[in-house]
Amino acid sequence: MPVQMELSRILIRETNDYQIIELRELNGERTFPIVIGLPEAQAIERRLRGIEIKRPQTHELLANLIQAFGGELQSITIHNLEDHTFFASLDIKKADGTLMNVDSRPSDAIALGIAKSVPIYVAEHVLEGAQSEA
Repeated sequence: MPVQMELSRILIRETNDYQIIELRELNGERTFPIVIGLPEAQAIERRLRGIEIKRPQTHELLANLIQAFGGELQSITIHNLEDHTFFASLDIKKADGTLMNVDSRPSDAIALGIAKSVPIYVAEHVLEGAQSEA
């Protein structure tokens, strides 16, 4: 059964090639980091702060496309961890009411969903695997 998580912090160091976001169990104490790129970290931070930009970036473009086709992002699910790499999906409710899962990097999914407070779920086996790697 997936565990609901929340973004607890984002660490941005522009001098590094990688950045870190940390997810925390919503009604618990477990946390784990995910290494992401600088553009994704900046997009997440910008969307968290509600900073508007003149032209849509990739995450705004995707959000606009989902909406234009009558869909709605319902949740983000991090469903696998393999060779230190997390795998996620965008869980989109289509116009006809059916649910569609679209493969995504966790960082892109979170950047897309964070502005709308979309819930983040992590499969229990992924959470356990992330804990053992920490």
